[in-house]
Amino acid sequence: MKRAAHVAVRVRRWILILAAMLVAIASSSLASAPPDGAPASLTEYRCYDCHRDRESVAGPAFAEIAASYRGKRDAAAKIAAEIRYGIRGGGPWHMPPHPEVSASEAKAIARYILSLDSTDAAAQGTGRR
Repeated sequence: MKRAAHVAVRVRRWILILAAMLVAIASSSLASAPPDGAPASLTEYRCYDCHRDRESVAGPAFAEIAASYRGKRDAAAKIAAEIRYGIRGGGPWHMPPHPEVSASEAKAIARYILSLDSTDAAAQGTGRR
């Protein structure tokens, strides 16, 4: 009898572990879905791990980035270069380089970022950039 009870406890424990893993996988795939109109590469290259469209996470919100570049010449090219080559400075965090992102994908991501309205981010923003 004791052995059967011990096996049952172990089986329940494994079922709970597997259920927790499935919930974690499902929630991460839901959280990583890009908003409508966003390039799929934002998810593919895990941009949303550190950024959101209108909310600062580990990095600034994309709308905050758009606000800081609005009206600047060659803004899309500068953002695309920062995506590919990274940024140092501005506090304890930095934008790591992403050489795996092609120049054309980086330019598409930059155009998407610049398309975001900065008014919502300014209301919520942290002023980081």
